[in-house]
Amino acid sequence: MTELVLFDLDDTLFAHREAVEDGILRHLGVVRGPFVGADPMAAQSLWRDLEEEHYHSYLAGRLDFHGQRRERARDFCAAYNLVLDDASASAWFESYFVHYRDSWRLHGDALACLDALTNAGVRVGLITNGDLEFQSEKIRRVGLADRVEHVITSGELGVAKPDARIFHHACSVFGVEPSAAAYVGDRLRTDAIGAAASGLAGIWIDRRAVSVTPDDAADMSRLGILRIATLAGLPSAARSGTPA
Repeated sequence: MTELVLFDLDDTLFAHREAVEDGILRHLGVVRGPFVGADPMAAQSLWRDLEEEHYHSYLAGRLDFHGQRRERARDFCAAYNLVLDDASASAWFESYFVHYRDSWRLHGDALACLDALTNAGVRVGLITNGDLEFQSEKIRRVGLADRVEHVITSGELGVAKPDARIFHHACSVFGVEPSAAAYVGDRLRTDAIGAAASGLAGIWIDRRAVSVTPDDAADMSRLGILRIATLAGLPSAARSGTPA
């Protein structure tokens, strides 16, 4: 039986992508200006791509947490011929953030899964690549604080997934061997493959049925990655020992 299930936060338990997409459209509807008539899907796609680019710059240490937010806003606005200085870019992001925060919610299968694991005697925690203060605010607002024992963040530890050290640190915090733990995340390489390569069971939650490259498929097979579409079946898999 799996003793510990560790989860990613964004797009695994927390509906981050949906909040981002809702938040940017709400924000553009308020600021208007050069964004009037902008194609909604193109705006959402650009905003997501810039988040991916600049957040990874933060994880790599090239930008600080607030710097990646500022640069994301600046690059997005530049695509609409709006030039922002540092102060204006930071203010633009903060205005967007109000709408993003108002859209925060969990995926519909999250709480039932966590409660079923806890009721079965499986311990639960989080490992997230992010800033502790920011992620803790999310956790409190969406009702996760009382359902997880420990939250491990890359911002606090100084190393990010898929580095084995963050997975091993989390297991040591719980006093559980990696072989008795599973990690669930929405990113195949960062989460599932990274965890499996570190000695945990790697579970990939693929909510969007994305395509897998031959190299990824080979690693999934070699490492025994479990691919799931929802969290509904995870508690029974954990009880039976399937993930481990």
